[in-house]
Amino acid sequence: MNAIEIRGLTKNFGNKQALKGLEMTVPMGAIYGFIGENGSGKSTTEKLICGLLVPDGGSIKLFGRDYTDADVRAKVGVLIEAPGCFPNCSVWNNMMLQAANLSLSNAKEEVKKALQMVRMEGAASNKYKNCSLGMKQRIGIAMALLGHPALLVLDEPINGLDADGMRIMREVLVDITQNYQCTVLISSHILGELEKIATHYGIVRGGKMITEMTAEEMNTGCRTYVALQTKDIGRTKALLACRYSRVEEDESGYIRVYDAKQPEEIVTYLYEGEILVTEMKTAKIGLEEYYTDLMSEKGAR
Repeated sequence: MNAIEIRGLTKNFGNKQALKGLEMTVPMGAIYGFIGENGSGKSTTEKLICGLLVPDGGSIKLFGRDYTDADVRAKVGVLIEAPGCFPNCSVWNNMMLQAANLSLSNAKEEVKKALQMVRMEGAASNKYKNCSLGMKQRIGIAMALLGHPALLVLDEPINGLDADGMRIMREVLVDITQNYQCTVLISSHILGELEKIATHYGIVRGGKMITEMTAEEMNTGCRTYVALQTKDIGRTKALLACRYSRVEEDESGYIRVYDAKQPEEIVTYLYEGEILVTEMKTAKIGLEEYYTDLMSEKGAR
């Protein structure tokens, strides 16, 4: 059984068609990275899953049942945009108010556990307005975790966080999936961070799903390249461009060659052209470059 199954999902806002037959499959226990440029339909899809919008067509199933099923709805935790908190109330009181909204019988125990899960138990007495952005994001996740949801839907939860805040957020999300049997659907523009935790990916463009894949499939599909340095970068690039179809210089000053069969062939070729390679390594492109390449290919069609 999958946590989310979406088939042929459509949504219109006036004359604008935001979703055009979207398909999506999120396995149970996954951290599903939902990727796409602004206006691609990510937030609309998440709001439809959470019942904040009504679809114009298609179907949404959560854990094998229609997403409008009351029992299924109770299994979904949501953080879209920002948590709805009272600025002058403490973190604890805001959490207790949310627990009351959910009619939780053991509210104090639930709130305490949720704050522990997001590493916020030490800040329970802080006023919400005095919390940092990273703390507020974790408070929002703690609220979404009240009631033990089986599915957590997060819209850009790591945007604006510093390095330490991102690290803590990564640890929290991995802990939620591994130790609390919760599936996470997370959208983010910070692909380098998403790559560190996601087990599955969905890439959307123009309201349609372009591709879905596991982290292993993405890693396999990422092209390898040879990165090298010489004392004459300009001449080296010109010479390599005569033989290889894709030669680029990256931000670190390395020349990348993407279609060489063996690194040694480049060294030999350049040596014959009287260019000495001073440094060389083999690497793979990351998620961000994979995404950029994929969007470029789709845009060219």
